[in-house]
Amino acid sequence: MSKTLFYKIHNFLKKSIGVLVLLSILINCHENTKKPVLENKTVNILSKPSAESGVSLIVLGTVQDAGSPHIACKKECCADLFENPNPNRKVVSLGFLDHDNKQTFLFDATPDISEQVKLLKRNASWDAEELPNGIFLTHAHIGHYSGLMYLGKEATNANAIPTYVMPKMKDFLEQNGPWSQLVFQKNIDLHPIDNKTVLSLTSNLKVIPLQVPHRDEFSETVGYKIIGPNKSILFIPDIDKWEKWETNITDVIKTVDYAFLDASFYDGDELNTRDVSQIPHPFVIESMALFEELPEPEKSKIYFIHFNHTNSLLDFDSKQSKTVLKNGFNIAKFNQIFNL
Repeated sequence: MSKTLFYKIHNFLKKSIGVLVLLSILINCHENTKKPVLENKTVNILSKPSAESGVSLIVLGTVQDAGSPHIACKKECCADLFENPNPNRKVVSLGFLDHDNKQTFLFDATPDISEQVKLLKRNASWDAEELPNGIFLTHAHIGHYSGLMYLGKEATNANAIPTYVMPKMKDFLEQNGPWSQLVFQKNIDLHPIDNKTVLSLTSNLKVIPLQVPHRDEFSETVGYKIIGPNKSILFIPDIDKWEKWETNITDVIKTVDYAFLDASFYDGDELNTRDVSQIPHPFVIESMALFEELPEPEKSKIYFIHFNHTNSLLDFDSKQSKTVLKNGFNIAKFNQIFNL
């Protein structure tokens, strides 16, 4: 081989190796700057405790009983969700963490309870137990108590989880299977509560049940006033209409710092496949009209929650969501944290 040919080959190889190295660097840089496909997965949201002391509230779910997407839904609001579920769409539930007394409490046991109690534990500033120190139920509609089934022997086989219930709810659970098995097997320990009677949970937490009118086929329906060391909240995920309640809702709002209120339907037009009069709830437009004259600080206490799968408030960019915010109200969001 001539020296001229040798040097040509040598220079070609040097240039080729340099190009390959450059391409490799560019490819690696591109891959490292790509957003991860699962960047919004809930598993990474609660990597840090919500607080180190006092009491924290975490919103563990905002959706109506049957979830989103809704079973057998053919509407546009569900179309993409069957193929691409939104991990933030959990059935309505609130979690409370008493960091000083190292206890957690769950309000409503939903079909999403497995993930919700895990998120509650992850948000603790201590090494909390997997299951909460107590569960409060609002009523006997599927999204609010059916999560109890995961405490049974087919699942975690829990040991006497304190479960706080009104009288009719207690009877319902004790006298009807499969719930009665949870009682008999001592997976849950029923603690009776009474309307407007203060229950001291810990040195930091007090709970007051507030009975409200709703479709009470199997039990009463209650909301709760939960009082922390510095702030308090109102939680009423279900009610027929505000005017049917013997108590003036605006008066109650004045006594709390945050009010999480039933917002199942934005208006009466969104549910065109069923008779909405048979499943009464206060429409969001009705609630906004009722609260219109409240001072701005009172309006800002209100967080709408318990959204039907058809409710446009599930889309934070919707015209309806923007209207709610413009009017001075708030929309509850999954994983919101409030210190009480």
